[in-house]
Amino acid sequence: MNLKQINNLTELFFDQFNQQTNKDKILLSTLGDKRKNYSWQETYDFISLVSNELRKVISKGDRCLLISENRPEWFITDLSIMLSDGITVPAYTTYAENDYNYILNDCTPSVIFVSNDEQFNKLKNIIKDKKFIKKIFSFEKLTNIENEYINLKDLIQNNKKNIPIHKSLASRKDPSCIIYTSGTQGNPKGVILSHGGILNNCEGAIDILKPLLSKEQPRFLTWLPLSHSYEHTVQFVQITVAARIFYAESIDKLVKNMGDCSPEIMTAVPRFYQNLYQKINASFKKATGLKKKLIFKMLELGLKKIKKENLTIFEKIQDRILEKMVRKKIKSQFGGSLKTFVSGGGALDKEVGYFLNAIGLPTLQGYGLTETSPVVSCNPINDIRIDTVGPPFKGNAVKIADDGEILVKGENVMLGYWNNKEETEKVLKDGWLHTGDIGVFENNFLKITDRKKDILITPGGDNISPLKIENELVNLDFIDQAVVYGDNKPYLVALLVLKDEFTNITNEEIHNSINNLNNNLSKIENIKKFFSINEKFSIENGMLTPTLKLKRYKIINKYKKNFEELYN
Repeated sequence: MNLKQINNLTELFFDQFNQQTNKDKILLSTLGDKRKNYSWQETYDFISLVSNELRKVISKGDRCLLISENRPEWFITDLSIMLSDGITVPAYTTYAENDYNYILNDCTPSVIFVSNDEQFNKLKNIIKDKKFIKKIFSFEKLTNIENEYINLKDLIQNNKKNIPIHKSLASRKDPSCIIYTSGTQGNPKGVILSHGGILNNCEGAIDILKPLLSKEQPRFLTWLPLSHSYEHTVQFVQITVAARIFYAESIDKLVKNMGDCSPEIMTAVPRFYQNLYQKINASFKKATGLKKKLIFKMLELGLKKIKKENLTIFEKIQDRILEKMVRKKIKSQFGGSLKTFVSGGGALDKEVGYFLNAIGLPTLQGYGLTETSPVVSCNPINDIRIDTVGPPFKGNAVKIADDGEILVKGENVMLGYWNNKEETEKVLKDGWLHTGDIGVFENNFLKITDRKKDILITPGGDNISPLKIENELVNLDFIDQAVVYGDNKPYLVALLVLKDEFTNITNEEIHNSINNLNNNLSKIENIKKFFSINEKFSIENGMLTPTLKLKRYKIINKYKKNFEELYN
């Protein structure tokens, strides 16, 4: 399949569908519910059916909001929207009501898709005055709705097969989706990604995966939310290689689910790999006697290999024996077929990367942004360099600006921010996307050294605007200034400067007020812990700019120890 000749993402699916000699082969599977399997033919029919229904309601370019946990219907709905020449707007199921309200008002969707009552209830009160919403679709029956809606289950049961298919008119330059990501000014920004941008990312991904793919149907396990740009694009990589896609039950059952479906490839964010490292390392430390010696010899030799240090002939023999005695047993805990993990959506801790690769769980670290569809670069399986994010994907140019900022240009770069020309022009200059990340090239491998922009990235790969939360905090009566901290941390914490008249306030009173504030924020934005100081930030003490903005880097450096103690 020549991806350069594909016009849009639905064409990618239908081309792959036509190539399937056995159209009853399973494409989509929900783990934990064996009844929820969809063959290529069933998926094709379902997409055609939903698209025909959508075409009665929307016109080209209409936005369609999609709120659902990962499941086959997510995939089907996304492609149905695109086939109808609409634009998919995925939203996290963890958003607060304020976030949904902002997104609704910003992108004015004609249609809303929700999975069930739980998701619909989050919108029920805020959609009453939204006259632009023409129709609501649901994956399951809704019990708490006044409006007329379409239940996809009823739709598929009441219709026959062989539904006429309408070809999408979209070109590579047309928008395929709008994915909202946190902006530095607080409100999320809608990143417009083109069909060509995601197809371009698929090309780069295939180059990375080609040495790993089996001749039979490759197996992928999906658990990262499909509303995340990383997993959203991965589903089209899965189509490109005609994979079987398994949807995990939950992060808690991830290792069990790997045993259930024996995936060959799995994409995840650093949080997953950190947890994996901690669990495996803890079990290693419990080992005794000969078992302990074998484990630590396996680690020692594995680290030498990944660091490209030469092994003696005797060490090579030892390593082959340990591969069968130790690494094979470790792999069997993850289904036994795993060929690689792919890490993205945030920085992978170097120690974690070395450890996983050393014990026989190849882990490829990549780099990207929502604004680049999302991957910019990734380590190849035959040359993993842990402290880098690999060479750039074909089709996107990457260069380092004079101040060290990483700039990206190519088809994968976003079309712009929805309804936000000012923010678009700040980051897109002469076709070059200014990423806000600082980096260097080492033998064509990109290395991230710092971050220029004030965005926190969680171990789960979510972008959080600290400014938005700081603004909420200083709106509390007793807080004068606030700094939120938590880049690549399990939760957010805050430094608080109290107003003079509230210096006698108790920690319990502060804690209660912050808990109330957390109710208006999404879960990942919640402040878990805090500490307070007496010294105010000012221009005089070097903590504020002349325009009274926080010098975040200086403040964090000064109070780094205090921040870090909140994670003990």
